[in-house]
Amino acid sequence: MTLKPLADRVVIKQVKAEEKTKSGIILSSAAQEKPEVYEVVVVGPGGMVDGNEVKMEVKAGDKVITGKYSGTTVKVDGEEYTIVRQSDILAIVEE
Repeated sequence: MTLKPLADRVVIKQVKAEEKTKSGIILSSAAQEKPEVYEVVVVGPGGMVDGNEVKMEVKAGDKVITGKYSGTTVKVDGEEYTIVRQSDILAIVEE
């Protein structure tokens, strides 16, 4: 099954937590902080939303930060995804 977002919605997937610190210390799963960075999986077409033209600024593969309680979480084929509006995305992470 695949997800195809409508209008200005974006399907994102949480980036895995770091398993070790920068100094090389390996963290147990309980000590790992849940990252707030997500990877964009698929993007809706944009278009007219609430009477306004919406141009999609993000694309698949972008790393983004969203509001803490934004979106709807769904499970598809055992994977957990979050569907958010583009306006819920706070920033694109550039590395």
